[in-house]
Amino acid sequence: MTGDETNGDEGRRVGRRSRALRIAGLTLAGVLVLAAGAAGWAYWQLNDNIKSVDINTALGDNRPAKPTPSATATAEELPTEALNILVLGSDSRSGAENQALGGGDSTGARSDTAMVVHLDAGRSEATVVSIPRDTLVTRPSCPLENGGSTEAAYNAMFNSAYAVGGPVCAVKTVESLTNVRMDHYIEIDFAGFAKLVDALGGVTVTTEEDIDDEDSHLTLEAGTHHLDGEQALALARTRHAIGDGSDLGRIGLQQQLVKALLEQISTTDLLTDPAKLYRVADAVTGSLTTDTGLDSLTELTRLGQSLKDLSADSVTTVTMPVVPAPSDRNRVVAEEPEASELWESLR
Repeated sequence: MTGDETNGDEGRRVGRRSRALRIAGLTLAGVLVLAAGAAGWAYWQLNDNIKSVDINTALGDNRPAKPTPSATATAEELPTEALNILVLGSDSRSGAENQALGGGDSTGARSDTAMVVHLDAGRSEATVVSIPRDTLVTRPSCPLENGGSTEAAYNAMFNSAYAVGGPVCAVKTVESLTNVRMDHYIEIDFAGFAKLVDALGGVTVTTEEDIDDEDSHLTLEAGTHHLDGEQALALARTRHAIGDGSDLGRIGLQQQLVKALLEQISTTDLLTDPAKLYRVADAVTGSLTTDTGLDSLTELTRLGQSLKDLSADSVTTVTMPVVPAPSDRNRVVAEEPEASELWESLR
């Protein structure tokens, strides 16, 4: 073999390697471009999922005082002020999924679940206070989107506030009842809750008694169970088959579910499974309504990151103290002074 032939073969091999490297480089670049595009599309999709209500503008300044933020705090530092969030689970039947899960096609919506979530300044502890939906309250006059307002009502069911005036009236009624400023509002519907549980792979709960509820269509023997989304939603709605059949028994189950969800989230490494992370994020944002302070993926992510050290053991769940209403034994009213002392402790 001559030197020219050798150089020619070597040149061809170098040329092939060069082309292969160029192809590999172009392929990698293409994958990166597609990944970036997919990430951009995913962010846009998730961000676009979120619905919001401008509660601050609607309610104006006639509200409980808001604590003054620390002058030394920066966006990168840990939060230095406590935060109160009104979390509602609505029984909306809008859409086929909600109608199927809700067991009917009735119109309108009510706040089936109401919780005031109080996050401490360091975000290492939280208190979740459930407000029974059967509580009789003074419902204040609330502004409506059309420029009108609802009439004030006395001895009104707590969950009627959402029914007559939506999130704005729900927040105003809670603030009127508690004299605690709600910094944010989060609402999730039937389908959203079930999808979230399924996206997380289910939740594990332990029931202390057998449950056989015709209304929620849930049958469980006493013991530990791993529930899928539809079963978890049925447990959250179960009422007549436990305790005295009142809303107070259901609240206990709902509080248990909150802790079970926190446990499941803490044991699921979403960052190593982008597909599961997207499913969870899509489930959350797809059925979420927030105030305008939380209506972007950036704001929700910032809130989530601030809670990274919050464990289920650091969450205290309580129910607003109530007693049977004198006017209707099937309803309850706030028990005083215990209820006022509870809200004062949050303030």
